[in-house]
Amino acid sequence: MSVYIDSQCDLPLFTQRAPAVNGSITSAQAADSLGPATLNALQRRVLELLQATPGGLTDEEMQTRLGMNPSTQRPRRIELARRGLVVEAGTRRTASGRMATVWRVA
Repeated sequence: MSVYIDSQCDLPLFTQRAPAVNGSITSAQAADSLGPATLNALQRRVLELLQATPGGLTDEEMQTRLGMNPSTQRPRRIELARRGLVVEAGTRRTASGRMATVWRVA
């Protein structure tokens, strides 16, 4: 059994592997490709961007600035939020005009 450790707070991220969409072969393959170092590095990129942006960012803004796919960025932000490292800081409009949550470092 593999245990992925979050280097920020020494809590296990996953006890088996990174999460995958149930029944999706490609999602399982993607989850299996994420080792502990890769996963932590992606989380760190999201956290460091938010640390450098005191006003916070929406997921869309983070994706644009990081050049990161939404399916990669959003789960990393969710993991950070679950650990209390990032928090909601209001809302603002996205490029499409919809309202989105702004995230900042806790």
